[in-house]
Amino acid sequence: MSAPLVFDRPLVRRRLARALRAGYADFLLDRAVADLEDRLATVLRSFPLALDAGTPTPAAAEALRRSGRAGTVLRLAPVPEPGTILGDEEHLPFAGGRFDLVVSLLALQTVNDLPGTLVQIRRALRPDGLFVGALLGGATLTELRQAFTQAEAELDGGVSPRVAPFADVRDLGALLQRAGFALPVTDSEAVRVRYGDPFALMRDLRLMGLSNALSDRRRVPLRRATLLRAAQIYAERFADPDGRLPATFEIVWLSGWAPHESQQKPLRPGSAKMRLADALGVPENPAPEPKRT
Repeated sequence: MSAPLVFDRPLVRRRLARALRAGYADFLLDRAVADLEDRLATVLRSFPLALDAGTPTPAAAEALRRSGRAGTVLRLAPVPEPGTILGDEEHLPFAGGRFDLVVSLLALQTVNDLPGTLVQIRRALRPDGLFVGALLGGATLTELRQAFTQAEAELDGGVSPRVAPFADVRDLGALLQRAGFALPVTDSEAVRVRYGDPFALMRDLRLMGLSNALSDRRRVPLRRATLLRAAQIYAERFADPDGRLPATFEIVWLSGWAPHESQQKPLRPGSAKMRLADALGVPENPAPEPKRT
């Protein structure tokens, strides 16, 4: 079965190209790149061949080259860019078992087939190769979503899809396992950015290429009355005491390894050779018998 077309992928790329021409708002991506460097610093190995899969700008690839941890870094760019391979991270144009490291920052939240994309990434890795990715999670833009939902229900008699259905961190952990990654790990961080008004947030979203690209978006322009009502609701419900408005961006981190025989394996249940009480040096207290009624 083919994946549902949640996102208009050509429109996603056009919106990103427009954002790059206008001056990409890179504050979230810069934070993700710094976090990537910290995470890779704990991995005591080098990566002869690395791939940056779809990160909106070359920032991640440049950080890998500066680190000295990666020998050669290839970049699959979502829009034309000198010295890169133009392609779609949802359809990786590489042979299997090629890369020692694949990274992707703030790109995978707009693929239509995330399980299939993760499978392709795992297949592109050599055995014992590492994948590290970051994408926007389910709590992202919760304030904006609630404001538009209420405004459209009041004025338009229904709700139009405007904010993408971002994945939950627990679901993403399960997807890593389904894709065949060993030792999968997921964690998330809520980044709270404050604005003077909702329109400044909307300008930043436009400059990150994150304006509405849902396939079933409403094709008619947003009415001015609805926009102003959404801004009013945003201020009434979410303003901080000083009047500034918070916007939540949840960054979910994924990591996993292509399976290899040298990796740690979980023990078989019941195979332990030592009691936990002995290891902790404490007396063992048996559990009380359950009461029966």
